[in-house]
Amino acid sequence: MRRAASGIARARGVLRIEAQAVSRLIPRIGRSFARAVALLVGCKGRVVVTGMGKAGIIGQKLSATLSSTGTPSHWVHAAEAIHGDLGRVTRDDIVIALSNSGETEELTRLLPVIKRIGAQLIALTGNPRSSLAKHSDVVLDMGVTKEACSLNLAPTSSTTAMLAMGDALAVVVAEQRGFKERDFALLHPGGQLGRRLLLRVRDLMRTGTANPIVRETARVNAVLLAVTKARAGSATVVDERGRLLGIFTDGDLRRHLRNGGNLAQQRVGEVMTRHPKTIGADHLAAEALQILREQRIDELVVVDGQRPVGLLDVQDLLKAGFV
Repeated sequence: MRRAASGIARARGVLRIEAQAVSRLIPRIGRSFARAVALLVGCKGRVVVTGMGKAGIIGQKLSATLSSTGTPSHWVHAAEAIHGDLGRVTRDDIVIALSNSGETEELTRLLPVIKRIGAQLIALTGNPRSSLAKHSDVVLDMGVTKEACSLNLAPTSSTTAMLAMGDALAVVVAEQRGFKERDFALLHPGGQLGRRLLLRVRDLMRTGTANPIVRETARVNAVLLAVTKARAGSATVVDERGRLLGIFTDGDLRRHLRNGGNLAQQRVGEVMTRHPKTIGADHLAAEALQILREQRIDELVVVDGQRPVGLLDVQDLLKAGFV
């Protein structure tokens, strides 16, 4: 029990140290940060992020965050860079180098070559008087009073500070670039937001044999067979010229069954729902979902003018992950 209690207290202490490391960055946000943002916003090429060890791992995350928020970026391992990968850097690029000491050998060997190429350099370092800082166009001071490691050696609070500053850079740059929700969706087509903002009704609607369309003179029993064969929840009803007249749903079936009579032999035009809710194929699937929810219905007839071209069922939206 004593060991467990000691572990809990130590973990809380680690979090406290790392939280303090991040909070101490706030007063340092000033002209250097604004200059770094201006460079990144105005970058004509790509943002190349490099580093070694734990700082390098933070750099990979920074590069990924920049890329996913509208700033083209790629990661270059500093050790690989000195063996040819520096060829990925052009004069139009901005290089962000991460090193707590600012004296990482692999990075310092890159500095004169980066300057010769003509790329500008932003340093995220804990030592503003280091070799890295001296060769950089902008220096962001990540210095921490101590690491959370009990030996004060393992990169912990220093890398947390780098991570937080990198996020601050990426977020501000994205906002100043005018990066919007739709842009985010374009870069994240597999996510829920991407589906909501990119998928159109035509991408999900049922067509062909999966979309039963019947004449108003068809008997209900024939319509039910068509609906069953299509595995749909309704049939779209049209006139002799193929223009939309109504929809026949399982709700219509239940209502008229309660009224008695020979429903199976009735014409579907006599028992259908007239003036059904419709939507165009080019509308967003998210708009269709909103209509279905507001109207408390399960199907939408997809139309091109007065003619039905498809059917969208709430189940289609469920399968696409909208609900």
